[in-house]
Amino acid sequence: MTEAFAEWIREKRISEVECLVPDINGVVRGKVWPADKFIASVGNMSLRLPSSVFSVTITGDYADTDEDDFLYRDPDVTLLPDINSICVAPGFRTPTAFVVADALHRDGSAFEVAPRHVLKRMLAKYAAMGWQMVVAPELEFYLTEVNSDPDLPIQPPRGRSGRAESSPQPYGLESVTEYEDIIEEIYDNSEIASLQLDTMIHEGGTAQLEINFNHGDPVALCDQVVIFKRIVRQVALKHGVYATFMAKPMESQPGSAMHLHISAVDAGGNNLFGTQAGLTPEFRWFVGGLQRYLPQVVPLFAPNVNSFRRIRPAHSAPINVQWGLDNRSCGLRIPVSGPRSTRIENRLPGADANPYIAIAATLACGYIGLQEKIEPLPLMTRNAYDEERTLPRNLDAALKQMIDCQPVIDLLGEQFIKAFYEIKLNELAAYDEVISSWERDHLLLKA
Repeated sequence: MTEAFAEWIREKRISEVECLVPDINGVVRGKVWPADKFIASVGNMSLRLPSSVFSVTITGDYADTDEDDFLYRDPDVTLLPDINSICVAPGFRTPTAFVVADALHRDGSAFEVAPRHVLKRMLAKYAAMGWQMVVAPELEFYLTEVNSDPDLPIQPPRGRSGRAESSPQPYGLESVTEYEDIIEEIYDNSEIASLQLDTMIHEGGTAQLEINFNHGDPVALCDQVVIFKRIVRQVALKHGVYATFMAKPMESQPGSAMHLHISAVDAGGNNLFGTQAGLTPEFRWFVGGLQRYLPQVVPLFAPNVNSFRRIRPAHSAPINVQWGLDNRSCGLRIPVSGPRSTRIENRLPGADANPYIAIAATLACGYIGLQEKIEPLPLMTRNAYDEERTLPRNLDAALKQMIDCQPVIDLLGEQFIKAFYEIKLNELAAYDEVISSWERDHLLLKA
């Protein structure tokens, strides 16, 4: 492995390497090494990081834990870079590379709470069945004016015309052209980083864009999502605007999703979800598992207080797990396709979700459906928003359901779920201390 890294770095004339480690919130942490030292450190397994990076909340605090002794000792984890993830890092003055790393205990075993490991653990379950899972994320995000005062509402940015969008422009080509300079640089930088992007469109919100990734290996696609977010934010800042992947950044606009297209193939590359005769029993059981268990583990794909502002009727986000053929009101959609491309689209995850965790959770729920042969509900042929809401309305209620969902906990790992739960409880407690502008507006002089 050391020689493979050395050869790649020499060929690309790289001077520095950023070793990326996505934490539980999907925030990228890590270190920057001179290329020569990076290669030497890979060889002697001396790339290390404090294990406490997997206890950091979105506010930068450390989550409370029952295992305080472990947190205070804060032993290092060893980083094992993945050669398949290394790419040129665009936009740096010094020739730089990104590489995503796994976290290991000192004895070489996987660090159980690392999100990348959680996904790999789930994929191994499918591999034992002879299945290879395939995913294709669709990621939405907003461009906004620079917002240096968090008390002020977020506003759409001015485009090339000098004006900001004042109304939704779904699929608007002229609207995309407003941000052509930013979009072109995003594509250019993504190509430099060898990201496998498909199409970009203007979504339903003001200055809201969506990028589609080509389908492929789940771990590799998650790595690409993490790097893509980094690229987009940096390009936006260069052009004097923000890019945000918040689930619901503006109260009057639709939320941003990370739709997941998921399929499965056998060793011969045959789609296990569809045949010329129609949907396979395995596909039905997979969907049955999603319908039964996704509502119980909502925080794994809606991880923040803000995430639940997106999950509302008529805001382009589902409120239940009905499934339907080409029906976007459903939480689970079957896109129109031939047998070789049969897949299910999980429309529940927000753009703020950690992709490793959101995909692992989806696969865990589907796996239980396969093992228990759970039959799905009847296909929805009408507006699913007219059906009962089955998803929790806030993070507090969702966490209480998740911590009791033992079948998914067993698959993803007790230690991971406990760490995730503690982080989210800490963040929820911090949020509850904040007095909002709504409270000041309506209660200050009236209550």
